[in-house]
Amino acid sequence: MIRHIVLICFQRTVSEAMIADLFAELHRIKGKVPGLLAITAGKSESPEQMERGYMHGFIADFKDWDTLQAYQDHPEHQVLGAKLTAAAVGGKEGILCFDLSVTGTEI
Repeated sequence: MIRHIVLICFQRTVSEAMIADLFAELHRIKGKVPGLLAITAGKSESPEQMERGYMHGFIADFKDWDTLQAYQDHPEHQVLGAKLTAAAVGGKEGILCFDLSVTGTEI
């Protein structure tokens, strides 16, 4: 399984309602990409408070690397990605992506 982790530092002008709409749009992609297993999105609630401005994010789990690529190529992901980039501080500079291969006992 591939765990796709995305952290976003949204511009101050982006409201929580707008962020909720973006995450709702993200969830609508789930049934459209075979092998997209789960999506979890939200705002950090960390007691450590080490977010460094990356207060929102999501995790998407994929069956394999090919499924992640299909998601990245999907037209709805392309549209959403452009919206997230436009809403992030500095565009792509305000988005962190981390992809992790997860096996058996680590899930």
